[in-house]
Amino acid sequence: MENVGSLAILMAFCVAVYAALASAVGRLRNKPFLIASGERAVYAVWALITLAAGILVSRLMTSDFRFAYVAEHSNRAMPLLYKFASWWGGQEGSLLLWSWLLSTYAVVVVVTNRRKHRDIMPYVVAVMATVQTFFLILNNFVANAFQMLTVDKLITSVPDGNGLSPLLQYPAMAIHPPMLYLGYVGFTVPFAFAIASLITKQKGDAWIHTTRRWTLVTWLFQSCGVMLGAAWAYHVLGWGGYWGWDPVENASLLPWLSGTAFLHSVMMQEKKGMMKVWNIVLVSATFFLCILGTFLTRSGIVQSVHAFARSDIGKYFVTFIAIGIAATVWLILDRLEYLKSESQLESVISRESSFLFNNLILLASCFAVLWGTLFPVISEAVSGDKISLDVDWYNRLMVPIGLFLLLLTGVGPLFAWRRTSVDSLRRNFQYPGLAALVLAVGLVAAGMRNFYAIISFGFCLFVILTVLAEFYKGARAIGAKSSMNLLRATVELTHRNTRRYGGYLVHMGIVLMFIGFTGHAFNQAEVKELNTGDTMRVGVYDLKMIDLQMGDNENYGWHRAIMQVSKNGEIIGTLKPEKRFYKASRQGTSEVGIRQRPNEDLYLNFGGMSDDNKRAVIQAYVFPLVSWIWIGGLVLIGGTFICLTPSKIKMQYARTEVIGVTRKHAPVQN
Repeated sequence: MENVGSLAILMAFCVAVYAALASAVGRLRNKPFLIASGERAVYAVWALITLAAGILVSRLMTSDFRFAYVAEHSNRAMPLLYKFASWWGGQEGSLLLWSWLLSTYAVVVVVTNRRKHRDIMPYVVAVMATVQTFFLILNNFVANAFQMLTVDKLITSVPDGNGLSPLLQYPAMAIHPPMLYLGYVGFTVPFAFAIASLITKQKGDAWIHTTRRWTLVTWLFQSCGVMLGAAWAYHVLGWGGYWGWDPVENASLLPWLSGTAFLHSVMMQEKKGMMKVWNIVLVSATFFLCILGTFLTRSGIVQSVHAFARSDIGKYFVTFIAIGIAATVWLILDRLEYLKSESQLESVISRESSFLFNNLILLASCFAVLWGTLFPVISEAVSGDKISLDVDWYNRLMVPIGLFLLLLTGVGPLFAWRRTSVDSLRRNFQYPGLAALVLAVGLVAAGMRNFYAIISFGFCLFVILTVLAEFYKGARAIGAKSSMNLLRATVELTHRNTRRYGGYLVHMGIVLMFIGFTGHAFNQAEVKELNTGDTMRVGVYDLKMIDLQMGDNENYGWHRAIMQVSKNGEIIGTLKPEKRFYKASRQGTSEVGIRQRPNEDLYLNFGGMSDDNKRAVIQAYVFPLVSWIWIGGLVLIGGTFICLTPSKIKMQYARTEVIGVTRKHAPVQN
């Protein structure tokens, strides 16, 4: 089977090269049969990589320890779920997953566009096949998942494997990496369409609609991946945080930020014919940030609990990124005359300017995170000393940026296109602004002194009220005309323009997440060594250790503290934090005990045994409002699904030529 797997990825590499060449040459020389064969080659690549992936997964599930990859990342004691997750638990397997997902995306693109965009589709296929070729080079010649264990050139086996990293043996980790990969890989699609439009010197906007939808889909996957990663860190790592500005965490955030900027600025191109160059740059930057994130994770160039060990694979990524960026920059500069804006910014107080400010702030935050992530690498190259920027550096920089973005989330969508009148500003923002001011004054009067927390809560209320007002005004108008109750009218309103009102829900999700982030300013912590019967206190909670248990199974040994939780003298429950020690990998992990409530989480971590091995070290935390992060994430995901749902009423924008300038007017309902 190992020979079949190796042969499959080698043949996939050859076919991918053919797909790229046949599609490009077929389009250049107007040879339809070559174009068709290039598209069919995409199907063949998918079939071959699927065969290879199926062989690797079957070897993992059956514990075939003749395979070096299986011996390194699986063992007999692991549950089947984690044996399957071992597919992406190591360098070689995760790169094979990357290739398989890319080939799947390519098949979907070819199938869904077999009758659309025929002038650019050959180049779309060529670009995607070129990216596929790069990753298949890695699969075949750099990190082959089908290497066998050998002794004196004879294939051998081991009795059992090392097992998956204990940190990855958590249910969410069976979902988190594939979600992130779906985001990383998926951004190849809008990049391919953008490059194809440049090559063919497209002046129209037809490609941008397909690109926007693909970007929204991949942005959704990236959002899910980031949220699952935050939840994993919160529940598994034991330190109680959900985001530590780790380099690999940052790598997943970078394309999310630039992709968010594109999803906002693309509306400027669709409705006003503006920012065409900017949109091409954003799509390209998002793609290369995805490749950069993959490079950071796999090269070992940065230190992270999420990263693979240091390897020589980084030079291949650096070469690919350098060539790709150079080719993209040249292509953009060569096609500038085809990317001229059709309109100009007419007022600073307009929706166009809010989108522009939104983009600038998002890109500023993206650059700040990128700089902080790469600073250790840069400092080591310049001075020989690797200097890392701590969490406080990121927070000092990103908190003000985040608050400004939060404000724009409420203000931007309510500005009018072209120019916003003073009456409109007063009508839309007077009451939400007053409510936010009253809340801020009330928080100060109640004793709150954290400046950023006060501002954040005020902005959150402001944005919530502006969004609710938009839903209320629209639903009330529909209800008056159609005799519907407010709830039914709200559903009808959202169905009529899913893109607009789904976007409002996404903004609402962001606001709810900011409420959770703001709670971080009021965290409480206590650490104590306890014997059975001892007590400790954190916040308003009294904790008593009523038992200390230990045991083991074939996969790991464990210590478990049984903690009785009381509040105001009343027993309210029991938490059972646990420390595990995995036998195969000889690594430890934590299973935290959490009492989750909307106002705060009580979070207990078993830190281990004391130096004399007689007492349990209990780390107790109170995290206010943290549940709103997960609630906000769910609202964001739901709003994105609504954005992807076709509207009941199709919105069209009429174009009128005025003194050589194309302008778009108000939407016309069909």
